[in-house]
Amino acid sequence: MAISKELLEKYAALIVRTGANVQKGQVVQLTVSVEQHEFAALVIKECYEAGAKKVNVEWQSDQQSRLNYLYANEDTLATVLPWEEEKLKQMTRDLPCRIFIASDDPDALSGVDPHKITSVGRRRSAIIKPYRNQIEGKHQWVIAAYPSVKWAKKCFPELDDQAAIDKLWQAILKTVRVSEDGDPVKAWEKHTELIESKAKWLNEQGFCSLRYHSKNGTDFSVDLIPEAKWEGAGAVNSQNGAFYIPNMPTEEIFTSPVAGKCEGTLVAVKPLSWNSQLIEDFSITFKDGRAVSCRAGKGQELLEKMLRMDDNACMLGEVALVPKESPVNQCGFLFYETLFDENACCHVALGMGFKEVLPGGDDMSMEEAQKHGINDSIIHVDFMVGADDLDIDGLRPDGSCVPVFRNGTWAQ
Repeated sequence: MAISKELLEKYAALIVRTGANVQKGQVVQLTVSVEQHEFAALVIKECYEAGAKKVNVEWQSDQQSRLNYLYANEDTLATVLPWEEEKLKQMTRDLPCRIFIASDDPDALSGVDPHKITSVGRRRSAIIKPYRNQIEGKHQWVIAAYPSVKWAKKCFPELDDQAAIDKLWQAILKTVRVSEDGDPVKAWEKHTELIESKAKWLNEQGFCSLRYHSKNGTDFSVDLIPEAKWEGAGAVNSQNGAFYIPNMPTEEIFTSPVAGKCEGTLVAVKPLSWNSQLIEDFSITFKDGRAVSCRAGKGQELLEKMLRMDDNACMLGEVALVPKESPVNQCGFLFYETLFDENACCHVALGMGFKEVLPGGDDMSMEEAQKHGINDSIIHVDFMVGADDLDIDGLRPDGSCVPVFRNGTWAQ
């Protein structure tokens, strides 16, 4: 499958105009792999044609990251240098429109000491996270994808390089609704309307908790924050009213539950790729809102470390509903990229919650949001629990029970 320049231009325009919705006079921060410099140029051009004031690029390199972890010591890697912190401070002033192009090699850090990776991430996040908290809800952002050879070969090891790239391109374009003869903008308008209608229905129900059950062993309940909204597909920049779509693709409708208010066991239905390592055949059991035990056929030690990243990493920050007929799920393979894999089926996330689901949440500090039940953590790790036979029921304060999902899809 040869990807024409016209199709790439259509995709770049969708990312910039519909995903990030770059506004006239905005600063744009593009994060992209050095390998994708040609596509980056298309995105930069589209940003300027949309009216961007300035486009700053943060180039990433899997090879550089790997070499840094292999040769630099932990203290050096964990140090946030003064110039890095100044960039973060500038970000809180510019409130840039941020565009992330994912194309990482899932195995880039394989063989690197996982303790070193998690420790560096934890120490750097302690400095970086407060700045990110300051811009939550106050800027537009989007994550989209561009296939690299190593990513494609991870997904399709039996194919040669070009065939693997072609197959991954086909899947990406299918899930973001881009085709030679179609109008992706109209397709996304229709898609967001459907998701928003489901979110509206959920918000009208006033559920106080959800109950999950699958024959695979999932038996779980989670309390919901009464005033928290269900959201999906799009978001609104509270500073300028611009509507944007943070994830392309996206199929989920999500909210943040009450931190520390869940019970039971969740069984993962897909492997979790975290820090270039796989956690497979795993489940997590919660008591009094915290993960108290876990088991994994592969990656047990890594899973345990993830749950100990900080005091709140063992609590949930998100519950998300995705029907099994999702285009991502229909692709029939693991992408090894959370942007896609989380949109295959229902999932939950360990760690940080979303204060923007609260009324006025964009203007709250994280400490204020925590008082309403939002979890705070340096991690946010999604794992998939949407088995084909998953049933989910919503419970109202009066005790009435409403089917939400039956056999892995919407009951309503």
